[in-house]
Order: sequence, then structure tokens, then C-alpha cells
Amino acid sequence: MRDKLATVMKESLKAKDVRRVSTVRLIQAAIKDRDIANRGNGKDPVSDDEIMQIFVKMIKQRDESAKIYADNARPELAAQELEEIAIIKSFMPEQLPEEKVRALCASVIDETGAQGLRDMGKCINTLKERYSGQMDFAKASSVVKDLLK
Repeated sequence: MRDKLATVMKESLKAKDVRRVSTVRLIQAAIKDRDIANRGNGKDPVSDDEIMQIFVKMIKQRDESAKIYADNARPELAAQELEEIAIIKSFMPEQLPEEKVRALCASVIDETGAQGLRDMGKCINTLKERYSGQMDFAKASSVVKDLLK
């Protein structure tokens, strides 16, 4: 993933794509921050799975910012945030459709033998291990909650 980011950075610089360059720099800075935090805790550098988690967090932050800008009559800033979301999503694997998420949640519930809401964390952790970056876990959480009721 780091190699892909470096390649995209070079291509974007050559193409003079200012928005893509700034977004990739933000991504690389976030990864470097996590690397430094891990080094302080004696952990390894950030893995690709952790990079996916960083992407999800960055998308969520930009989505919230875009809503705030739109609510406060700043459509140009909201559009900028949405452009950054599109760039970040281009590095992520394809998101699973809602029907597939529902089916995967049901199969994980069967696999783990979950009986009630107290087993919800076990199900979500299993989904995160297997499908990190491929599904919205807030939505998956509500699906699991519905299925366990």
C-alpha cells in the first residue's frame, strides 16, 4: 500500500493534480503519525489493514466536515471534502453491497454461535478481521444487532 501511495504521489506531481497531491500527502502523514505512535509502544510499523482503518477514519472525518460546510452555506468547502473522500476511496477495495453485508453478518453469527446481544462484539471483531476496509462497520453493527434480537 505504501508503494502504491508513493507511485500515485509521483504521478500526481507530474500531472500537477493539486488536490490529489495534497490528499496523498495527508494520507502519508497520517500513516507516519501512526508509525511513530506504534514505535513508542514497541509495535511494528503500520500494516495494510491498519492503513485501511486510517482510510475509513479519514473518510468519516471528511464526511462530517462536508456536512458541516453544507449546513453553513459553504458549498465550495463541502465539494473539496467530497473530492478528498473520492481520492481516499480510490485506494480502498470495493465496498460490499448491503445484501452481501447482511449475508456475511448472518454467517458470522452462525459460525461464532452468538446467542444474544452480549455476543455482538465477538461477531463484529470477526467481521473486522476478515473484511477490513470492505464494509461500513457501523452499518454491519446495526445488521448484527437486528439479527441477534
